Parts: sequence; structure tokens; C-alpha cells
Amino acid sequence: MCRNIKTLFNFEPPATEDEIHASALQFVRKLSGFNKPSLSNEAAFERAVAEVAEAARKLLTSLHTHAPARDREIEAEKARERSRLRFGS
Repeated sequence: MCRNIKTLFNFEPPATEDEIHASALQFVRKLSGFNKPSLSNEAAFERAVAEVAEAARKLLTSLHTHAPARDREIEAEKARERSRLRFGS
């Protein structure tokens, strides 16, 4: 799993379009091996990003849970603490 792709489900406020697009972009970059595709591959790359983003959007809107929504700030603080413990200050 690509470490830069973050969980987007069950947060308050919900994931934004920018977050969904960024996640799709990271996924397509990982699959293709391209950080920035060549001009000849750019259309296919952008189409793949759009299709993955649409699939992610459909997934996020169709999932259901009984768990309370997680708070973004609390989760970010937990991630910072894990990073601090792993890598130091």
C-alpha cells in the first residue's frame, strides 16, 4: 500500500474532492511508475486519475458504518505522535 494514500472514509468533515483526487493521483502514480507521465502518456494518465477518483467517490458515498465519525485533528495528532516515536523529533 502506498504510504501517502490516506484513509478517507468516516471522517468529519467528509473527504473533499481535492483529497479524493490526490489519493487517486497517488494510486495511479504508484501503478504506472510515473511521477509525471510523458506527453504521449499524459492523456491516459489523466483519464486513469479521473476514473480512479470517480470510483473512490462512489465507494465513499456507498459505505455505511455504525462507528462514530473520526475527528481529523485527533487523527492527525495521533499520526504525528506515531511519527515522532518512530523517527524522533
